[in-house]
Amino acid sequence: MTELARLRFYATQPHACSYLPDEQATTLFLDPSQPMDLDVYADLSEMGFRRSGDHLYRPHCQQCSACVPARIPAARFIPNRQQRRILTRNQDLRVTAVRPTFSEEYFDLYRRYIEQRHADGDMFPPSREQFSTFLVRDLPFCCFYEFRLDERLLAIAVCDLLPNGLSAVYTFYEPSEERRSLGRYAILWQIGETLRRGLEAVYLGYWIKNCKKMNYKTQYRPIELLINQRWVTLN
Repeated sequence: MTELARLRFYATQPHACSYLPDEQATTLFLDPSQPMDLDVYADLSEMGFRRSGDHLYRPHCQQCSACVPARIPAARFIPNRQQRRILTRNQDLRVTAVRPTFSEEYFDLYRRYIEQRHADGDMFPPSREQFSTFLVRDLPFCCFYEFRLDERLLAIAVCDLLPNGLSAVYTFYEPSEERRSLGRYAILWQIGETLRRGLEAVYLGYWIKNCKKMNYKTQYRPIELLINQRWVTLN
């Protein structure tokens, strides 16, 4: 019996889908009493699981398979012309890895981002408790990457460093700096960091074909989608 075969999982009751209107969603969670083991996490990431706070989960909907796990194979990624411009435009930023923590500086950036970019989502209105529960976890593999222009904080990319790659947990950024395309730049930087560390892929979470907010993920080519439990390349 493998280690994964010993794990227990629990499914939620159907609830309103956060991405597709009029759809009901069911989520499968790893037993929360299971310690957050790095190797287990990495193995589950290969099966489409994600981390939110202290929980590993994946969609488990009976009537819908719209949520498709996506990852970028770092060694095969080739930036297009727009992405090369974004990289050039942000060469003046300094990126620093720090331990996850709460600060008013971080929360103020997060609050502005949610209020101006996601006021129609289930994370609105933002709160300090929500920020801490979702992102500030004392996990040895979790990291905040700060993106600063001199001393000014422009973005935070929350990442999990796994044996098989970087899991992009969440990114929030200065909404007034539209010209920089900070969300896209954070992904490009994480692809570069994955290469620098000699790892395989950046795990982007779920792509949903009919959700406009998810369209940006397929702009990174090639991208791999988990279909029928196999990672399939979308060129």
